Amino acid sequence: MADYRLSSAHCHSNLCDGKNTLQDMALAAWKQGMQTLGFTGHSHTPCDLEYCMSPGRTSQYKADITRLKAQYAGKLEILCGLEWDQFSDTDPAGYDYFIGSVHYICGPKTGRYYEIDWREQDLQECMDNEFDGDGLAMAEHYFAQVEKVAEKHPDILGHFDLIKKINGEGKFFDEASPRYQQAALHALEKAFAGCKLLEINTGAVSRGFRKDFYPADFLLAKWHELGGDVIITSDSHSTETLTAYFDEAAEAARKAGFTRVMVLTGHGFEPCEL
Repeated sequence: MADYRLSSAHCHSNLCDGKNTLQDMALAAWKQGMQTLGFTGHSHTPCDLEYCMSPGRTSQYKADITRLKAQYAGKLEILCGLEWDQFSDTDPAGYDYFIGSVHYICGPKTGRYYEIDWREQDLQECMDNEFDGDGLAMAEHYFAQVEKVAEKHPDILGHFDLIKKINGEGKFFDEASPRYQQAALHALEKAFAGCKLLEINTGAVSRGFRKDFYPADFLLAKWHELGGDVIITSDSHSTETLTAYFDEAAEAARKAGFTRVMVLTGHGFEPCEL
């Protein structure tokens, strides 16, 4: 029976922005008694500023995972996934599954690309240069991009409200604002047409950026109302966080009304009752 505690579907290695090698991540998963490990390296993206896989690393990534699949056969199911970005030039069809995510805003005024989830300075410049200092307009633009990613029909829709990662105590916009929540809810409803599986991503909590998961509780409740499924992911960038905060995420799913979560297995996505 599928168990959300024994499967990790969103993981990164040092071939993109992770800390450990693919080999180290697989060994750690096996030692922790896990059943399934899905790697999701950041897809090559021409506008990338620092963390996506190059074409050469993409080839190495696929070759190394093929080797690890054989090495761990019968002991640990390993899958070759991809985290596909809205500006990526990689075809996700050649992978076992893919997560669709937004990491950048392309400025509507200057055409400059801004990372939205790392440095406060980048987000400040994006807001000031492209949206006349209006953080809510920036957030609205972000959620419109999430809608477009969902149109690609990813297997999993990644960290839906990533725009809030470094928002802190509302430094750039008010997350309780009706305007913000309306934009997020509108995007969620539109996204449902293209993807039925939303991740509850614990990465911002495990890395100390937030005290809450992606997506926010009001979005999770709406996703349940729409009839979507959820999968718990760690967005792990190291061997220590492969299943970080999974039980807490399961509790968030229960509070939103879910009675099950989906789990990545060697046979695809399977339900796990909560």
